[in-house]
Amino acid sequence: MRADTITKDYVKDAGVFADIFNYYIYGGRQVILPEQLMERDSTKIALPYGAVGAVVPVQKFRDVQKLYAAMTDGKMQYVLYGAENQTEIHYAMAVKNNLYDALEYAGQVEEAAKSHRKEMKQRKEKGKTSAEKGRKIPDAGEFLSGFWAEDKLIPSITVTIFFGSEEWDGPLSLFDMMDLSDPDVLACMDNYHMRLIAPAQMSDEEIMKFQSSLREVMLFIKYSKDKENLSRVLTANEERFREVERRAADVIEAITNSGIKYKKEDEVVNVCQAIQDMRKESEQKKAMEIAGKLHEMGLDTEKIAQAVGYAVETVKRWPGLSDDSM
Repeated sequence: MRADTITKDYVKDAGVFADIFNYYIYGGRQVILPEQLMERDSTKIALPYGAVGAVVPVQKFRDVQKLYAAMTDGKMQYVLYGAENQTEIHYAMAVKNNLYDALEYAGQVEEAAKSHRKEMKQRKEKGKTSAEKGRKIPDAGEFLSGFWAEDKLIPSITVTIFFGSEEWDGPLSLFDMMDLSDPDVLACMDNYHMRLIAPAQMSDEEIMKFQSSLREVMLFIKYSKDKENLSRVLTANEERFREVERRAADVIEAITNSGIKYKKEDEVVNVCQAIQDMRKESEQKKAMEIAGKLHEMGLDTEKIAQAVGYAVETVKRWPGLSDDSM
């Protein structure tokens, strides 16, 4: 649960969120700017149509959703972007994301209907007809659906970010979840393709397209179980890994459990130094264990120090290895 909370808070950052969709949609080009994103309530409630006006409340929770607004060709364009964070493989993710997008569109239709009903009610209360002011009179189909011919939906795009080091082996579409091969039946169905970002299935070149700290997060997670390649990546990208923002460091530690230590008040973390310190601490711990065994065998401090490769004065300070204990 801690990892889920940390990754969700991290992705909420406008810079990281924009980076996700700039990578997925535009191949890393900086088209979506953080200041063009507006936070939206991630709780979606839709009322599906039912017989004789019956409705069934449906409530789902997105991880993060933002509205993108930008001027294009002289008019404002809007797109809804949703991010779903996974720290474990979800084998029904295609259905989950499909439902989120469908509920989004159902909610937009309902909002349009409410808006039209409100306007017509206000005009009726004022004793005015639509024709008096040149207002449109909805036809039977528009009145029934509440969605008028000129109304437009705002596109909704959902991307799943997998914060795991293993490869995603779950289905990537609705068809992948079905045991159906009849081409005639499949031709009558609409597939839903899941949009996935998973570090283990990305090349280093692809990960380098990220411009935010998500680059360091993805690289570290990808090689977190491969010490040799992790060292290579840290060395090759040392300048950026020396100044990793705190939230990104929190994600790295929560996901990989690598033992990176840093102070609570640190705003940036030198991950390279933290890894070096961690390794030195691990090496010293092993040396102390060996020294303890040599001490039990009767070796003096100088010989023990020589055997484990540490200075005599250092070894003397280790528990049970001072001259007094000999």
